[in-house]
Amino acid sequence: MKRFEGKVALVTGAASGIGKATVERLTEEGATVVALDIADGPGRVDVKCDISDEQQVNDAIAAVIAKHDRLDVLCNVAGILRADHTHELKLESWEKIIRVNLTGTFLVCKAAIPHLLKTKGCIVNTSSTSALGSHPWMAAYAASKGGILSMTRVIAVEYAKQGLRANCVCPGGINTPLHGQFRMPKGVDLELLRGAMPPVPQVGPEYAASVIAFLASDDAKYMNGAEVRADGGALS
Repeated sequence: MKRFEGKVALVTGAASGIGKATVERLTEEGATVVALDIADGPGRVDVKCDISDEQQVNDAIAAVIAKHDRLDVLCNVAGILRADHTHELKLESWEKIIRVNLTGTFLVCKAAIPHLLKTKGCIVNTSSTSALGSHPWMAAYAASKGGILSMTRVIAVEYAKQGLRANCVCPGGINTPLHGQFRMPKGVDLELLRGAMPPVPQVGPEYAASVIAFLASDDAKYMNGAEVRADGGALS
């Protein structure tokens, strides 16, 4: 299946996890993929970029257009995660998570939209089940992912008549390096996390990447401003 033949796609957070799996999936389906990340990882990185830095983002998008002369698909996957008791969450930690996850996604969308309008392309942003349900100890992360979901809906309606689509994937229970590095704060009651956990074993990032590929493809042509959970039934 070659749903992306002749299309140019940009994937952020490409070095590992869902971003890496998305690069692989879109490439398999025929896309010319530009892989973007702030650092090297097990996945390929074509462009180094800190998405929380507007100039770096603008330069990265300009480099994509200079080389490929078009942009059809934007997949925003880059993000960071940490957990804290909310009353102990330091302001600098809050601001860093918001800056990378929410502001970074905004900056990439802002720079890419003029080019996506020319191709009547699409955006797939990565939110989270934390934007839809209660995930204790993740105030900053949940706020950033909720913001991404709301922003995506705004973009979807704002540019719908110009042919641009924007949707969200909301992963949960995906086994990625990000979750492997995740540490809960001391003294937590793990019973409170039951509502965030799927009733089946966690799966690999390729399962979220398959949803991203679907939303980015013409198979989802009539989907706009939607959020699709990939959580094994955690919020069902």
